[in-house]
Amino acid sequence: MEKETHTDETSLKRLVDLAKKGQRDALEELVKRIQARIYGLALRTLFLPADAEDATQETLIKIITHLGSFKGESRFTTWCYRVAANHLLSTRKRRAERCFSFEKCKQAIEEALSMSSMEHFESPEDHLIIEEVKLACLQGMLLCLSREIRLAFILGVVFEVTSDEGSQILSIKPEAFRQRLSRGRKQIQDFMTKKCSLVNPGNPCACTKLLPYQIKIKLLHPENLRFANHRCYARRNSSADSQLQELGELKRIAVLFRSHPDYAAPPTFVKSIKKLFASERLKILNEA
Repeated sequence: MEKETHTDETSLKRLVDLAKKGQRDALEELVKRIQARIYGLALRTLFLPADAEDATQETLIKIITHLGSFKGESRFTTWCYRVAANHLLSTRKRRAERCFSFEKCKQAIEEALSMSSMEHFESPEDHLIIEEVKLACLQGMLLCLSREIRLAFILGVVFEVTSDEGSQILSIKPEAFRQRLSRGRKQIQDFMTKKCSLVNPGNPCACTKLLPYQIKIKLLHPENLRFANHRCYARRNSSADSQLQELGELKRIAVLFRSHPDYAAPPTFVKSIKKLFASERLKILNEA
């Protein structure tokens, strides 16, 4: 999670106060300030950008229509993540979630490694596709966790929230948050220690092998990359690869997941919200 400074949080609460008074410009600015955070959580939880976009729009509408229930008892961003987490936990199971499990990932890697392909990937386009494989692999691994454990893992490992803040977001006790986070870490570590060469150099690297395999089974479409071509602000840790050899397995895993880009939210959310206001289909500030 992007660390909020006192100034940032004060600025957000000022926008909330102005939006509650009916200032549409303040409300639009508030949406701009929080949309990428909500989208980043949704994308990591649901895998497919289209599903993440739907969930983000629905969450933003819930935030706007229940803005009156925010009493300032927590950070505004924490409250927004809580609304998002509640929505993500209650929404129907998405199609991507039915395609991933640790057993399926294990079988895919073993089958890919058994392929006799000796293709070499040297062009810039090839390197971009290999990057897609790496990003999709980590994203897909998150889907092998249950939603409850997945959200705790994303919040605790990727966004680095404290157990107190994580418990507020997920509406559970801090001890329960730590337990979910611990289970997620163990499940991911058990799998990556056996199958990922970045975590355990003793494993064969499957990234380039997975490329032709995923193209073959139509999981990866080189002309339509989901993650490598996704609009983003910056890679959160561009020196991750150079750090890995100096770290233990658990820390290597954390660095890998934190090295993902900060994905930019599609520029359509504010426009969509404005259209809803113009049509009077959206009423602001209903009490929760």
